[in-house]
Amino acid sequence: MTKTLRCALLPAMAIATLNTFVTFAWAQGYPSRPIRLIVPYPPGGAADNTARILWPRMSEVFGQQIVIDNRSGASGTIGADIVAKSAPDGHTLLHDASAFTVNPALRKLPFDPLKDLTAVAMLMRTPNMIVVHPSVPIATTRDLIDLAKAQPGRITMGSSGYGSAPHMAGELFQYMTKVSLLHVPYKGGGLVYADLLGGQVQLFFGSIASALPHVQGGKLKGIALTSTKRSRSAPQIPTIAESGVPGFEIYEWNALYAPAGTAPAIVAQLNTAMNKLLDTPDVQQRFFQLGAEAAPVSPAEAGRDVRSEMAKWSRTVKDMGIKGE
Repeated sequence: MTKTLRCALLPAMAIATLNTFVTFAWAQGYPSRPIRLIVPYPPGGAADNTARILWPRMSEVFGQQIVIDNRSGASGTIGADIVAKSAPDGHTLLHDASAFTVNPALRKLPFDPLKDLTAVAMLMRTPNMIVVHPSVPIATTRDLIDLAKAQPGRITMGSSGYGSAPHMAGELFQYMTKVSLLHVPYKGGGLVYADLLGGQVQLFFGSIASALPHVQGGKLKGIALTSTKRSRSAPQIPTIAESGVPGFEIYEWNALYAPAGTAPAIVAQLNTAMNKLLDTPDVQQRFFQLGAEAAPVSPAEAGRDVRSEMAKWSRTVKDMGIKGE
């Protein structure tokens, strides 16, 4: 080997050695025991469905069991509070939905979401879909608006809790169309579907990830999406914006959080492992089937997104005159 070639290879070898050392150091120190993943909603909703796609695979990556613990209540606040008050060692994590950024505008929280928790990763983004029980005599957004104006306050709109993405989508819809729906909050999307399928509530702005299987199975009618463009997973479903409500746009998303004070190396390890997982064909195919899109970003970008969403919803809740619980 020539002297020139040896010199050229040394930096690359040093980097490879450093990467191996860092990976080895992380693997030795974290995780050292099973990870408790708090999903602050009941089974069957969008956040729970996403968690059950991702975390069994993360368990294989880390070589440790990851226990999904559904702790529902107060639109995710109860579960988030558990994590906020947990030891910052990376063994208790929060898989939350977009209600995380709406809750501060609607209720007094038992923790500070910006000071007591740190954003680790963005996981997915998905539009909501207006789904109705087959007995509701509508087929389009225009039909819904006309029916709601003819029967103000009589069409029941389920939601997965005060401040959840389905609730806020419904509030924005009412605000932009000047109609009145009767809000019926539940503790999670899975509970809404149980009553929606049984006809106890009539309408739900469910995430496409959780709504699509019911629509494809013929058990519910899909009316419109809250995105600006149609979904590749359900191209036959129009958007609300193209159906007579221009400018309507809202998404549901999931993110991963850890208690504040968690070591940056652990946050980086979780973020790197999750982003690699989100980039795998298997996960992307599962997300495509549910109408969701992976949203890999760095911890810093995830933190900025959370703060931006929180500021946006603080303004929006005030502008729409929505009262907290």
